[in-house]
Amino acid sequence: MTPPIFQVCASDTNVTALLGTGPTRLFPFGQAPQGVTLPYAVWQTVSGLPENYLGQAPDLDSYTIQIDVYAGRGSEARQVAAALRDAIEPHAYVVGWNGESTDPDTGHKRYGFDIEWHVHR
Repeated sequence: MTPPIFQVCASDTNVTALLGTGPTRLFPFGQAPQGVTLPYAVWQTVSGLPENYLGQAPDLDSYTIQIDVYAGRGSEARQVAAALRDAIEPHAYVVGWNGESTDPDTGHKRYGFDIEWHVHR
């Protein structure tokens, strides 16, 4: 019941050129290791719902996922976000651009966006 965001992104050569392999630096929210190499990205499910029907079980779940990219420079964060977007869009919808910011503690640049992923059961 989880969208295949990691599998899709980790199999895209443009993403792995920026986020590496072994590991690909795309982590579930709260699981990025302390001191992880920049750039990296985190994702989390912020909402979801089944496609409900009367008289039968749902055959589809929809998830809204927030993705945040962290990098040393804003241009690098935007480049990684674009690679992730391009990898994801054949499978899911981008539904929001959440802007850019600078983490006050680390100085890392952040670029965020939301996607909606429909997962067949």
